[in-house]
Amino acid sequence: MAWISLFFAGVFEIVWAFYMKQSHGFTRLIPSVLTLVAMLASLVLLAYSMRTIPLGTAYPIWTGIGAVGAFVVGIALLGEHISTLRLVAAALIASGIVLMKVSTPT
Repeated sequence: MAWISLFFAGVFEIVWAFYMKQSHGFTRLIPSVLTLVAMLASLVLLAYSMRTIPLGTAYPIWTGIGAVGAFVVGIALLGEHISTLRLVAAALIASGIVLMKVSTPT
């Protein structure tokens, strides 16, 4: 259950990053509220998962899911620049997430 919670904590990190961008510096109400709700959900799920998963594993995986997810959302929904180097960087982050997961005994 901790790993599922950690995964969804990362998904909520992607959500809050997206809505933070949409809030235009917290000047738009609905995206600002969605940002704060998703942040809270992400942190609660991260805290829950860290009851079982070590800090040195949970935190990098959480941020990695958020980083790669925000990268994909930026390209897919916001028309951000895509290049070979950016794709390699995202692949390296994703590889780190997988390696962190498989190297953790829990």
